[in-house]
Amino acid sequence: MSKITNDLFLKAAKSEPVSRIPVWYMRQAGRSQPEYRKLKEKYSLFEITHNPELCAYVTRLPVENYGVDAAILYKDIMTPLVGLGVEVEIKSNIGPVIQNPIETITDVENLSELRPKQDVPYILDTIKLLTEEQLKVPLIGFAGAPFTLASYMLEGGPSKNYYKTKAMMYRDPATWYLLMEKLGKMTSDYLNAQIEAGASAVQLFDSWVGALSREDYAEYIKPIMRKIINSIKVDHPEVPIVMQAVASSHLLEEFADLKVDVVGIDWRIQIDKARTFLPGKALQGNLDPSLLLAPEKCLEKTQTILREGSKQPGFIFNLGHGVFPEVKPEMLKQLTEFVHESSEKFLKRRRIE
Repeated sequence: MSKITNDLFLKAAKSEPVSRIPVWYMRQAGRSQPEYRKLKEKYSLFEITHNPELCAYVTRLPVENYGVDAAILYKDIMTPLVGLGVEVEIKSNIGPVIQNPIETITDVENLSELRPKQDVPYILDTIKLLTEEQLKVPLIGFAGAPFTLASYMLEGGPSKNYYKTKAMMYRDPATWYLLMEKLGKMTSDYLNAQIEAGASAVQLFDSWVGALSREDYAEYIKPIMRKIINSIKVDHPEVPIVMQAVASSHLLEEFADLKVDVVGIDWRIQIDKARTFLPGKALQGNLDPSLLLAPEKCLEKTQTILREGSKQPGFIFNLGHGVFPEVKPEMLKQLTEFVHESSEKFLKRRRIE
């Protein structure tokens, strides 16, 4: 039985004091790693995620190579949609493509209900393998949030404007709310199953919800998010929940009364400013990933982020979005060491003061 020996991430997520600021990176496992690219020469994404041994290997690789303080399960946000009867294909240089996009309320009514143990057993087996035998750091499970999943299901694939998604939301609220209800139930069941399999924390990726106004978020999205989060907290009150949404600075005040423990922020807002909107919550972020290609400036900006983040308990260093393929693994290792060493000095200084 594996046992967590580095719980810095969990402490910071609960806004408890830490000796150094924990660090992990969104998309830390995958396309930027030479070991992963070599694996992809033999196996498809589908084959990797359906093979617990391979998937566990990819998940733990950044922990071993970079020394990060948490692992995040390697998989795609579209994974659970197969249980609803949605046909998803991950196309190279495009992303998820839906073969049968939602058009009518009948399409929504015909969606099945996810049964995690029957529909995605390989995900749960991967989690058990990692947490029972391999990892000494917390494993973060995750799911795509309803708006982001709905955008793919309605648009048929990636979108820059979400016209069809918003049109459904505005024009046909009955269909929209039914879709939210079905996706909300799926997300709750999926995350609870990941926790029961051994995940120490879970993250909700609402990648594209920043495309909505604050008013629309409050009316069309927030009710189902509250329902998902409350469901997890009822069953697993001790498990930290992270909310991650890109370009969502204008929505932070709406996140404040949701029962999430951590809110991810991007480079569009300063940490000090974000804290004024989110009293009592831990923050995660907020380095612009493009800086990973400018090492000197990257470390300079990281120093500023750590200075702000260390002002009070409850900060996790991360990127404002994910690692991209061109990033060199050596840079992530260097950055991780820099975060650990610099933040330890900042926190020690603050304790003395």
